Amino acid sequence: MLPSWRGQGSAQEGEVVSGSSGVAVELGVGSEGCAGQAAGPTVGRLESGGEEGDEGDDDDDVHGRNPPPIKMPPRVAELTSPIHFLPVRCQTGRMLRTIAVVIQEPVAAFELGVLCEVFGIDRTDDGVPAFDFRVCSSRPGEVHRTTSGIGVVPTHPLEAARDADLVAVPAGTVTGPFDPAVLDVLRDAVDRDAWVLSVCSGAFSLAAAGILDGREVATHWRYADRLAQVCPSATVDLDVLYVEDGRIITSAGTAAGIDACLHLVRTELGAEVATRIARRMVVPPHRAGGQRQYVETPVPQQSCDSLQDVLDWVLEHLDEEHSVPSLARRAAMSERTFARRFAAEVGTSPHQWLTGQRVLRARYLLETTDLDVERIARECGFGTAAILRHHFQRRLGVPPVSYRRTFTREPA
Repeated sequence: MLPSWRGQGSAQEGEVVSGSSGVAVELGVGSEGCAGQAAGPTVGRLESGGEEGDEGDDDDDVHGRNPPPIKMPPRVAELTSPIHFLPVRCQTGRMLRTIAVVIQEPVAAFELGVLCEVFGIDRTDDGVPAFDFRVCSSRPGEVHRTTSGIGVVPTHPLEAARDADLVAVPAGTVTGPFDPAVLDVLRDAVDRDAWVLSVCSGAFSLAAAGILDGREVATHWRYADRLAQVCPSATVDLDVLYVEDGRIITSAGTAAGIDACLHLVRTELGAEVATRIARRMVVPPHRAGGQRQYVETPVPQQSCDSLQDVLDWVLEHLDEEHSVPSLARRAAMSERTFARRFAAEVGTSPHQWLTGQRVLRARYLLETTDLDVERIARECGFGTAAILRHHFQRRLGVPPVSYRRTFTREPA
């Protein structure tokens, strides 16, 4: 979200400047003001999260920085089923006209900016319908601290969200406290069949409101384990960038919010309008929700007392054939003992771990080299390009060529 600066000089610390998206920005509200979170979470089982003495970490948690520990790193994805989002018009006769973004401290400036950029900019000169865009809070007109060293000033009270076609929640706290008035607005939106959309950790506000129960949801991959604990009846899906379940859309971390917003525009207003907005934003007009979050799965950080030497050796020899019998011999164990010890110390089977490490090596080579896919397959131990494509597609949801096109660091 880029404010429209007044005058020719630079803005002064503490000065409130008006933005083009219906929200004012105050400079100089720095990280010192972001340090206090009320002790004692208010949602689910968060109070058992072992965060004692870390009440100041919550602001950094919004984007996945300094996150709470997760028992096991998330695996490289398996795309359980592709999600096909077709451009359809709303069948209720309603159109997407009024958008209300509800904020509470601490506000994640980037995710708020995503919502402002998609819905808060006047693009009628490009043929995009005008939105009635409102940034709402229980404290309108007051500075709200963010995680980025600036302050934002919402322009509307929460009551202005009561008739919105979309109520959107940017990223924010994952531990609370959550504004009860915001939670009431979210419940009301569901009751009257409005759209509700969260970006990144904004899903935790939806969980606190009790509107995710029994639904499929997405959030930043670092918070998937915590969200599953907070809302055990929900299915937290790591295999998607965003999920639409009924009229609730939840997105994965940060930039996936752009994809979720454009998906909603495409659903309500058609592909042409979504493409025009995307062109102005200089982003792809469509990334399917079923595309995997690109989550890396490193060798587990915990020490594997009896197997670490074997794991290290395998990583240095991924291009060779490996089997449970051969690895058990290297570990000087019986096959049964090796398999049991591997599952206990690494958290998965030898086959799954080995396949995951080979896919990670393939990703690295696709990003940093110009080796062809057949050569990369041999380097990683898959043997043939066909086998590499099978495992790559299954785990990431995209073929190697598409992955390279997206993430290459050097021209391939």
